Amino acid sequence: MRTRRDILLSALGFKPLWASLSLLQMSEQSWAGGQVEEPLVDSVRTALSSAIANHAPPVPEFSDTESRLRYLRWMGATSERLKKKKPDWATRQEFLQTVWYESKRAGLDVALVLGLIQVESNFRKFAVSSAGARGYMQVMPFWTRVLGDGDAGKLFHMQSNLRFGCVILRHYLERERDDLFLALGRYNGSRGRAPYPDAVLGARRLWEV
Repeated sequence: MRTRRDILLSALGFKPLWASLSLLQMSEQSWAGGQVEEPLVDSVRTALSSAIANHAPPVPEFSDTESRLRYLRWMGATSERLKKKKPDWATRQEFLQTVWYESKRAGLDVALVLGLIQVESNFRKFAVSSAGARGYMQVMPFWTRVLGDGDAGKLFHMQSNLRFGCVILRHYLERERDDLFLALGRYNGSRGRAPYPDAVLGARRLWEV
């Protein structure tokens, strides 16, 4: 019997891009794995804690009209693709606006973050993996102790989860000197192995506008 991972990799490797839209119909099971707790030097811990603590409202700001128009075009196209997962327009808009805000704030590609969310939780706010990772970006609870007040329940809050996930992924990218393959593997706890990075990078293509 083929596993979910086998089906996913087969879709990515042997079908054209339009066919990989079937990834949006993935099962409700979260991807197994999770970040591994590692010692952090004080300067890194302080920087990450500061990045987590600054909860500004997720309202995108634009320097010019063209930038705002690009955002609105992105919102329209991406919202249409996400409709089956989040049918309510207001809920969908709030989610996408927050993903945009937190991705840009962390210096990450928005399509990459959406691809990671798709693979990790299939866009389920209350997803929990077999390893105990929580929420949209499947953040391990130890991060709330390392960087915050230890309240793991906040990982089911949309902006908090996206904030933690984006800050953690940025941290791993810096640790891996911008090697996305290794950073994604570290995020999933499978550093050096291909299935997870390949799945995220494949899903990323579905969200590029």
